[in-house]
Amino acid sequence: QVQLVESGGGLVQAGGSLRLSCAASGRTFSRYTMGWFRQAPGKEREFVAGISMSGGSTYYADSVKGRFTISRDNAKKTVYLQMNSLKPEDTAVYYCAADVREIVVVTTASRYDYWGQGTQVAVSS
Repeated sequence: QVQLVESGGGLVQAGGSLRLSCAASGRTFSRYTMGWFRQAPGKEREFVAGISMSGGSTYYADSVKGRFTISRDNAKKTVYLQMNSLKPEDTAVYYCAADVREIVVVTTASRYDYWGQGTQVAVSS
């Protein structure tokens, strides 16, 4: 069983920055590929960023490429999402997710096995 707890959300003005964290339980965190997803009101959950087990490979949605950075610290069992140059359209609940089966990052939410409770990010114009 894996438990994921996100933190770091909040309200920020457009152009500002936030850093989200996701702390994981379990002894084999380094064997999980990890992803960040977001869901805005009335919209489907969408992939934001993903990172391989070692952290050597990262993937981003086109909408956040160049502004967001995903990273992980396997010793701390934590994955991060640094969000810069935030825009109002980034407003959503952000979720981290763990994929315990794949060795490559996938962008489909249904392929992930464990989810956090989410953290709200609101960007004002």
